[in-house]
Amino acid sequence: MSFGRKIYSALRPTFGCMKTSTQSKRLSLQEIEHYNREGYVIPAGKVFSNQRFLDLANHFETKLAVLPEGERPEAMDVPHFTDPKLNEWALSPEVIDLVEPLIGPDIILFSTHFICKPGMDGRRVPWHEDSAYWRRMLDPIEVATVWLAIDPSTTANGCMNVIPRTHASGKKGFSDYENVDATKNVFGQEIIPSQRKDELAVPVELQPNHCSLHDGRLQHASQANTSGIRRCGYTMRFMPATTRLSPDFHDRHVMYLARGRNVLNQPLADSTKNYADVYAERLLKKVNAH
Repeated sequence: MSFGRKIYSALRPTFGCMKTSTQSKRLSLQEIEHYNREGYVIPAGKVFSNQRFLDLANHFETKLAVLPEGERPEAMDVPHFTDPKLNEWALSPEVIDLVEPLIGPDIILFSTHFICKPGMDGRRVPWHEDSAYWRRMLDPIEVATVWLAIDPSTTANGCMNVIPRTHASGKKGFSDYENVDATKNVFGQEIIPSQRKDELAVPVELQPNHCSLHDGRLQHASQANTSGIRRCGYTMRFMPATTRLSPDFHDRHVMYLARGRNVLNQPLADSTKNYADVYAERLLKKVNAH
């Protein structure tokens, strides 16, 4: 449709991330093996320089301060669609160098999300696989998420918990779900108990400017934040350029070339432009890509 074609005005970002490969040693061989085996890893070291991280944290605070009345801070989905400055971090070499060893040199930025749990009132995130939200969008479902801590993320304030190795469960990326109370949870469905092993869950505790990486098919969740300390993370989700976005979503979702080649010649967006019209269409059609 013409609307979907109109929004994609460029095939490459402008923040210096276009290279075919990297010599980065950002992940050790042991970290890569851990990610492939367990479905997640916590890389050593900070993601950004102190000043560059502070700039991102301050930018987030300005966005949080103008959040519309009644909108929950856990649900700041695809903020980069209407705030292209965020691409300066999401498409940066510091981030792309983390995912290239995991998904290869041809990389597309699929999505981003601020999930901010306010102190004393942060909602629980039910057990889920991110890929369950993408079953109609992506083929094949292959996504690596960078979960960057803006605040300390600990067991006390509701850090993410993962169930290792569930990314390789053979369920094609998603389990069976049941309804849960949407007024107490970030979303209203959860993997049924018989298809998860909560006793194997591992907390992913992070300090600000540190991150974890997880496979989009990995089962994970987080408890409510009843502490007095806010918990915010910025998720940046990447897929190999061999994964295809369904044409049904071209009018309500944009993607950006992060590094390498646009292998499938998919429509890609200009990382410097505001796509408020796409975001509006997304809201109208109630897209929840998590």
